[in-house]
Amino acid sequence: MKYFKDKVAVITGGASGIGLGLAECCAREGMKVVLADIEEDILAKAEKHIKAMGVSTLALRTDVSKGADVEALARKTLDTFGEVNLLFNNAGVDTKTTVRESTLADWQWVLGVNLWGVINGIHFFAPIMLRQGTECHIVNTASTAGLFTDWCGSPYTVSKHAVVAISEILYCELEQGNYNIGVSVLCPGPIETKLMESERNRPVELQNKTGKRLRVSDPKIQAYIKALTQMVENVMSPRQVADIVFSAIREKKFYVLANAEFVKPFMKARMEDMLQERNPTSNPLQAIQGDEAIDS
Repeated sequence: MKYFKDKVAVITGGASGIGLGLAECCAREGMKVVLADIEEDILAKAEKHIKAMGVSTLALRTDVSKGADVEALARKTLDTFGEVNLLFNNAGVDTKTTVRESTLADWQWVLGVNLWGVINGIHFFAPIMLRQGTECHIVNTASTAGLFTDWCGSPYTVSKHAVVAISEILYCELEQGNYNIGVSVLCPGPIETKLMESERNRPVELQNKTGKRLRVSDPKIQAYIKALTQMVENVMSPRQVADIVFSAIREKKFYVLANAEFVKPFMKARMEDMLQERNPTSNPLQAIQGDEAIDS
């Protein structure tokens, strides 16, 4: 897609962070904007904000982990605007736990939003795009965590690897079928968002009894988290990310690595492990910085 004016964009997780940045970019391009988010109060504020930019706007509270909610979003979008041209499967949550310390509730919540949210978006919106026969594009938000093995956030990392995989498969299917639907996977690095405050939206039935988000007890993993955090020098704004995404859509670019230069050495180390049939590098930092990486 190169032209966006008067076309329809649907954005999940659209009331804050990257989602809101994408919504603002859509509005600047003159698109009709559909905002979906689970937080009703900030969703109302986002709707007012985007409307004030002079474009037609629809806001609908949506739990993307629930197929019925996403189906209702698709139906309401068609009832209101008659089509959908740009889909951002963007909603996401995070809980920093290890594999062995994650509860079943952690897995259900994170995979429900991050992976099933993408699956539901594709399931209900892609057929609409195919029926339209018009030029469309789907952007799935993954993360740099989906490009290497980050052992400080297991449910999140697993979900984002899955989003990268489903995006690659969808791209190949649509490309081989010669359909007029582009696909991109957004893998942002550190961005100014409230992702680390995701617990505020955790359903009661999936909350842990402790109420704690961070339950990493291993001191080496704690040191790894600290060292990885110190590597990040620049934090990108959601607007900057949105501008990069729209450039990628225009260029039909699949991999969108926003503010992710720091992750490429980790990606390379992981690929080398696989190509050389080595056991996985247990500490990615040591692979690129040496044994002293987590000792300080």
